[in-house]
Amino acid sequence: MAQKVKTAWFCSECGYESPKWEGRCASCGAWNTMVEERVTTTKGVSRSLSPGGEKSRARKISEIEAGAEQRIHMPSEELNRVLGGGLVTGSMVLIGGEPGIGKSTLVLQNLLAIKTKRILYASGEESPSQLKMRADRIGRQSDNCYIVTETSLERILDHASELQPQLLIVDSIQTIASEAIESAAGSVSQVRECAAQLLRYAKTTNVPVILIGHINKEGTLAGPKVLEHIVDVVLQFEGDRHYMYRILRSIKNRFGSTSEIGIYEMVSRGLREVTNPSEMLLSQSDEELSGVAIGVMIDGIRPFLIEAQALVSTAAYGTPQRAVTGFDPRRMNMLLAVLEKRVGFKLAQKDVFLNIAGGLRVNDPALDLAVICAILSSNVDMVIPRGWCCAGEVGLSGEIRPVTRLEQRVLEADKLGMTHMLIPRGCLKGFDPSRLHLQLIEVGKVEEAFRALFS
Repeated sequence: MAQKVKTAWFCSECGYESPKWEGRCASCGAWNTMVEERVTTTKGVSRSLSPGGEKSRARKISEIEAGAEQRIHMPSEELNRVLGGGLVTGSMVLIGGEPGIGKSTLVLQNLLAIKTKRILYASGEESPSQLKMRADRIGRQSDNCYIVTETSLERILDHASELQPQLLIVDSIQTIASEAIESAAGSVSQVRECAAQLLRYAKTTNVPVILIGHINKEGTLAGPKVLEHIVDVVLQFEGDRHYMYRILRSIKNRFGSTSEIGIYEMVSRGLREVTNPSEMLLSQSDEELSGVAIGVMIDGIRPFLIEAQALVSTAAYGTPQRAVTGFDPRRMNMLLAVLEKRVGFKLAQKDVFLNIAGGLRVNDPALDLAVICAILSSNVDMVIPRGWCCAGEVGLSGEIRPVTRLEQRVLEADKLGMTHMLIPRGCLKGFDPSRLHLQLIEVGKVEEAFRALFS
């Protein structure tokens, strides 16, 4: 089997291959991202991706039996929800996130809780003693989980061939290198080649493979974009390391929906599932303060209540400040312009600070009304009555626009004991509010919401 060595240029952002250097990537348009790699191509017979390695044949689509995927039920119900019901056998899952966010902890505490599967954990970043210390901190032990510290892909596959695991984890894909490629680990060609060989292993042996990856400073998965196309499922672990909450979000899922999220809380013994995020994200203080409004948002398909906290004060240094945490700053500036133009509140010479409680970042337009209410409450220094919440999108003309899945939002607010809820006018068609314990107040303009809250 002959080998041919050649040199090619790859884009470090998207993985685009070019035979020569280019200042600007022809695929993604990024500048100065082309890096030179030595690529080894092997001339020979390619292996089949059919389970068991048998020769594949073309079949009519009517001859193919449509069977349900076999899934491995993971101990974490939040992880099962995001995966679409469990880990599909023969699939390859990529979990990405910032360093120290808890990726390895999430994977390890699930592996140690599986008692019926033989598991191989290949780590290229940590020693066995470090993994043992993490297992002791989590408080779980297992005789079915085998640890190997290795950065060579061929040796990892040799260990897998010898052990015959039912689940393989590689931590992380950026530290693994193949001997067939003459470049450093983490390069575009190495990441692509290692992912392709691990995919071949998963499909031929029907063993699920979990890859752990890093993200770059822009917040996207590090490595070539082709890595996300190779794998079956891409999960991203998000959150601020200074806060306790973490969100597991599905970016790509060939076996389920990408609208599901899982919420975890980082505690001393690992990650704890948050089954009712609304109670965790609402303040339990008995003291009523101005500038606090409760909004009902939906992330994925899960509704929950969250606090929007605002502080409006006179600009002490002449130039007004705008500081936002957990919300789009440009959208907040738009809402301030609406209050200035349509409602008549003079906020141009005032400092405005906005914070979404819990360290979460929200993108649901239905939180606009809560942000408006919090800013108005702080500006006039009047407390929003306890038990009031709201959901609605604010338009440029000051109107309150309808939001999606209003019934789910109302039921969640009712379940948590809210007494009044501001909703957009005309959204109650086909919905019977008589069985609810809270009062629904329809508003069509920002001025109406202001009068309903503070009259």
